[in-house]
Amino acid sequence: QVQFVESGGGLVQPGGSLRLSCAASGFAFSMFDMSWYRQPPGKEREEVALITYTSSNTKYADSVKGRFTISRDNAKNTVDLQMNSLKPEDTAVYYCHATHRPYDWWGQGTQVTVSS
Repeated sequence: QVQFVESGGGLVQPGGSLRLSCAASGFAFSMFDMSWYRQPPGKEREEVALITYTSSNTKYADSVKGRFTISRDNAKNTVDLQMNSLKPEDTAVYYCHATHRPYDWWGQGTQVTVSS
């Protein structure tokens, strides 16, 4: 069965860094585009970063460009999100997401809180 284990969330001060990791199993990870989404309190879920299945392309939300970096390791079935220069507005639940039509799967989410 499809499973995601997300880790790396927590409380960090503004300007700090966190690295989120998502370990996937139960499907052909190397064939799926992978994304990180986030859902701030009281707001809709939004895509933060995407990496294609071969890592040939990445895409970032304007709000995180230059601060966040998405990467993947198809040998380990993992996708990471390095988050630097964190701001209070980055506070959200962050979700790992896998897509390959017609499949569309979500992790359980990990909380990131940026506060002094």
